[in-house]
Amino acid sequence: MARKNLSALKRVRQSEKRRLRNQAWKSRIKTFTKKVEAAIQANNPDEAQQMLKEAIRVICKASSKGVIHKNTASRKISRLTRKVNEAFKSEAA
Repeated sequence: MARKNLSALKRVRQSEKRRLRNQAWKSRIKTFTKKVEAAIQANNPDEAQQMLKEAIRVICKASSKGVIHKNTASRKISRLTRKVNEAFKSEAA
């Protein structure tokens, strides 16, 4: 029976650790995105703005850690912000 390379085994352990960490961050992004959308559905502009701020913070952090690409982060932030603005633009005017 052939013995596996030690560096390959270490790489497997590292990859698994990173995969779980990335999975947690992506889940967090989705959770905050859903919270923003729920606040929009509930027609609550103050809560929507607060949740948007939190979501942007989480997305930026994930991007800086390399979990998602910076352009992906920008796109997600842009879409969320646009949703909030469009939902409550008539009330602001």
